[in-house]
Amino acid sequence: MKILVLGIGNLLLSDEAVGVRIIEALERQYAFSPEIDIVDGGTAGMELLETMAKREHMIVADAVLTGSAPGTVTVLRDNEVPALFTRKISPHQLGLADVLMALQLTDEFPRRLMLVGVEPQSLESTIGLSDCVQRAVEPALAQILAALSASGITVRRKTPQEQAAYPTTCLSVEHCV
Repeated sequence: MKILVLGIGNLLLSDEAVGVRIIEALERQYAFSPEIDIVDGGTAGMELLETMAKREHMIVADAVLTGSAPGTVTVLRDNEVPALFTRKISPHQLGLADVLMALQLTDEFPRRLMLVGVEPQSLESTIGLSDCVQRAVEPALAQILAALSASGITVRRKTPQEQAAYPTTCLSVEHCV
């Protein structure tokens, strides 16, 4: 089974980085059976086309503007996802809708698609998540873990020693995930 968990976002725009931070937490805290790829997509666009192509299941973590309260976790599936990403929340955001459209045109669209989005509080030019978005990381992770388990992926929580070995990449300790 070819499953991709993709985190996207801009680390320089506060809560816009939540997708990347969710992926970092996933990699740091959990170990998985080998049929899964976990990718930090950052602000890449069409460069991810090959990575995203021909997936059985793709799970995307990102900041989303839904009009909900900041820190709200939203889960969308399949055709609900491309419609949401027609509205960009920052000039640097991955053009996910464009990549998904290209995958449809080449018949490489994932069989199942899931978006785990978090409503941002701040998109200011600063490094680190706001407190309410930071608190949303664990519930977002829970949604991803449930989807992976439902797809037959073996998930194991890493030991404290394994977690300590994971490299911390954030620059603000109080906002590391």
